[in-house]
Amino acid sequence: MKPKIELFWPVSADEALRAEVHRVLRAVVEAGGAIGYLEPPERDEADTWLAGVLDAVQRDDAALALALVDGQVEGMGLWMRGSAPIFTHSAEIGKIMAHPSARGLGLGRLIVSALIDHARQAGIETLTLGARGNNLGAIELYERLGFREWGRLPNVIEVGDLRFDDVRMYLELGRDAKIVLHGAQAGGPGSSPRQRSRT
Repeated sequence: MKPKIELFWPVSADEALRAEVHRVLRAVVEAGGAIGYLEPPERDEADTWLAGVLDAVQRDDAALALALVDGQVEGMGLWMRGSAPIFTHSAEIGKIMAHPSARGLGLGRLIVSALIDHARQAGIETLTLGARGNNLGAIELYERLGFREWGRLPNVIEVGDLRFDDVRMYLELGRDAKIVLHGAQAGGPGSSPRQRSRT
């Protein structure tokens, strides 16, 4: 019998939900998942992280998608709006994961696709994300969903004595017709002239 898979978008968390989120975070890190922790987080660390995310959700600066498999949290991911006023129309996707026991169910694709749609409806124009250079399966998934690499910092992610590339990717979600794309053209706010070469 196929499991029932659905998405849940929490705005607050009770004790049961906090425990389920911690269970997934801990299991993913224990299995070597590249989600930003060197060691499996303790419950208080996971609770603090979740509280911060849900505070941002309540301000409309983030969204947290939880994948439920037969009613239990087995995967998650989020988008969070840029904190500076000049970046409020961009957001970063992060903490995309599935519990090791739920791998192969397509939760990663489900979560990222839902986050893209949710961010677009929230007025986000550009989504960004970072992936560890050796996380080839995740990078392929993001590429299939339309993300493109815009750069990488070589060997800056530290895991003990190992160093990995930080691969940066983006996806444009569309803009209002009144938006003027200035790019790198000279002029406009914050512009400075080129330096003349001294001879």
